Amino acid sequence: MILENKNAIIYGAGRSLGGAVALAMAKEGAKVFLTGDRLKPVKELAEKINQNGENAEFAQVDALDEDQVNSYISNLITRQHALDICFNAIGIQDVQGTPLIEMELDDFVRPIITAMKTQFITARAAGKVMKKQGCGIILSLTASPGGIGYAYTGGFGPACCAIESLMTNLATELGPFGVRAVNIRSAGSPGSRVFKATLANGGKEFIEKIKNDTMLKQLPLMEDIAHTAVFLASAKANKITGCTVDVTCGTTQALNYKVTPIAFVS
Repeated sequence: MILENKNAIIYGAGRSLGGAVALAMAKEGAKVFLTGDRLKPVKELAEKINQNGENAEFAQVDALDEDQVNSYISNLITRQHALDICFNAIGIQDVQGTPLIEMELDDFVRPIITAMKTQFITARAAGKVMKKQGCGIILSLTASPGGIGYAYTGGFGPACCAIESLMTNLATELGPFGVRAVNIRSAGSPGSRVFKATLANGGKEFIEKIKNDTMLKQLPLMEDIAHTAVFLASAKANKITGCTVDVTCGTTQALNYKVTPIAFVS
């Protein structure tokens, strides 16, 4: 188990991707501290993890409230828990599907402000502890618009770019103290709550377009993102920092919609 004896705080653990990462880290030996702004989802996830013989705690923490975040981490440290991994996967209240020139100002700026506020609050709190420890990793999550122009993503694209830039700057400042900061960029996962809602609202054609944009003609599963997070948090990746690890099936290298699979006959 490559995360044995590691402690991981996961903000937004009640969401689909946050939950997938929590399950994967717990399976690899980490003790996971699950937080969310609603208690029921994180409690249910913690019970599932503990029933599997793994180790989880849960708490209601609003990752947009610096007092709550600081108090929660202070409590963990008081209980003599180290902080090895910090992962923030909360939703950023984005609106997509509307052209920028037709979008309301509030809808555009909301995800940018939300993303920067929560990532700064949680990363700052974790970074202070990790700096004293001389080790730790701060993980974040973005999507394809962080690396390539993508129409109709509203403020989500700029928010992704901002998160990735923040992680790079954190890495430069915390690196001398043994602390890493890495972002994971996904192309969107079919099993995620957002994609399920899109499909339920008749968005199958939209999902197929995103899939067709990729080089592999498939989308990363939540398990793919979770496995990437586990690897990055482990000693196997202890020289990786200050970058975004691309798990977009090649989307951000170039939109690949003009290339279709060819059946070769031998």
